[in-house]
Amino acid sequence: MKRREIVQALSLTAAGRGPTLSAQEAPPRIRPLAQDHVVVYESPDPARVFAYSPGLVRLDSGRLAATLDRSRTDRPGLILTSDDRGRTWTARAETPMRHARPFVAGGSLYVLGHAGDLMVARSDDGGATWTEPVKLTSGQSWSQSASNVVYSRGRVYLVMERITDTRFPGWQVAVMAPVLMSADVGGDLTKREAWVFSDELAFRELLEKAGRPRLIGAPFFKPGPTVAGAPRGFRHMHPMGWLEMQVVQFTDPDHVWFDPDRRTFHLWARAHTGLTNYACVLKAVEAQDRRRIAISLESAPSGEPALYVPCPGGHMRFHILWDGVTGLYWLLSSQSTDSMTRPDRLPPERFGLPDNERSRLALHFSRNCVDWCFGCLVAVGATPKQARHYASMAIDGEDLQVLSRSGDHRAASAHDGNLITLHTVRRFRELVY
Repeated sequence: MKRREIVQALSLTAAGRGPTLSAQEAPPRIRPLAQDHVVVYESPDPARVFAYSPGLVRLDSGRLAATLDRSRTDRPGLILTSDDRGRTWTARAETPMRHARPFVAGGSLYVLGHAGDLMVARSDDGGATWTEPVKLTSGQSWSQSASNVVYSRGRVYLVMERITDTRFPGWQVAVMAPVLMSADVGGDLTKREAWVFSDELAFRELLEKAGRPRLIGAPFFKPGPTVAGAPRGFRHMHPMGWLEMQVVQFTDPDHVWFDPDRRTFHLWARAHTGLTNYACVLKAVEAQDRRRIAISLESAPSGEPALYVPCPGGHMRFHILWDGVTGLYWLLSSQSTDSMTRPDRLPPERFGLPDNERSRLALHFSRNCVDWCFGCLVAVGATPKQARHYASMAIDGEDLQVLSRSGDHRAASAHDGNLITLHTVRRFRELVY
């Protein structure tokens, strides 16, 4: 039996409507489908130099372009390419950018991130050579991760997050305002005038307007005062917020949030609440002339405001990718298994609070971004400290290429890993059932 047939048979058997699989056909347990990997980057000093923010894109030529950043250097951003489907990699450029992502627009390859201000670099030869990064803003502070990119009606859309209050103590997720950026794919995207920036709405501002969400137990732990100089892994609940947003657009006319004018997008964000498997959702509506994008809270059909939606792994950084072949959204996220464990009973090598499990990378699919079906485990670290998380993905023919922020036994912590690894989910569309 093929994988898809096994999954279908298991589903039917569980419902009492299908045959029993033979011992030879039934998998004894769920195993990661892409546990084997290629090391794309390895820290020269795992105790001090950490690897973050993997981003990935496939060019029409078949070349893969990857981005990542490293700690303890004034040029943390690294751009690499592979012409053999990820088996070997060539370093192409170093940049001052963090949280960068690669994407294609027109005939060029771009990398957009920040070094305080937003910055962007361009390659016109498939990533072999690069312009020096240029600033798109001045005197601002930004954040994000290597999140996704959406194309619609000849334009490219992506989200960055501006820190609206740099004096906010501790983790600044309460004062991060998502900014949906839009540009014509044929323009020179190293120019500020090529971009439209959306309105801003910080989480703290939303709560001031709409009041604290009730009846979901958030925040799950009581936020405490920020502890200056607290070590990484300190079990402390920061104020609620959102971060690391993805952008999606619904094209199914039956979807309750479908816009027939195709001017509405939705921002799916990691929800920092102390709970697991929720994401935040916001609505972004583009003006008819495309010169303004308004950000607001979404509403249920009843008219009630909707801030949270179910999302496996929505409490950690996740990645959403639209696949036009299947008509499905694919979700790459961290799988949580013990979020109800008392914080004082977590093993020392676990990072942070119980909702911070980082060693299990899972793949789901959905027709509507709310009802998610489990596809597979992609990869699992050998211990809680050996992370497989914060991953990006790109469709490569029939396969799914996954670039993970990872660690091995030498990693400083689950958060501060020493590896960036590439995992390949073969024939990923066969997971659909």
